[in-house]
Amino acid sequence: MSNQHPYDHFKENVMPALESKADEYSLLGYGEVSVDEIWLFLTKKKWKAPKEEKRLFEVVEDILSLTAVDFMNFAVIEAYKQPSLLTEEGKEELKDLLS
Repeated sequence: MSNQHPYDHFKENVMPALESKADEYSLLGYGEVSVDEIWLFLTKKKWKAPKEEKRLFEVVEDILSLTAVDFMNFAVIEAYKQPSLLTEEGKEELKDLLS
C-alpha cells in the first residue's frame, strides 16, 4: 500500500497557506503545529475520499477553512492511537529511546 495521497502534488504550491494556518494555531495558543501535521490531517481526515478533479483553489480553501477544533480533535485521537509506554510495543520503543 502506497503512502502517496492523490493530492500530494499540491503540497509545494499550497505551502504558504499551510504555513499561515500553522502560524494561526500558534498565535491562538495551540503550541507548535507543523505544516506536516496539518497536511496529515487533511490527507487522513478531510480528504479521506478524494475527488478525482480537485483543483488548486479548492485545496487552498480546505486549508484556510480548517478550524482549530477539528484539527485538535484529530490530533488528540491520533495521540491516543500511539502505543502506550505500558504495552510491550511501548516498552520496546522506550528501551530503544533510552539506549
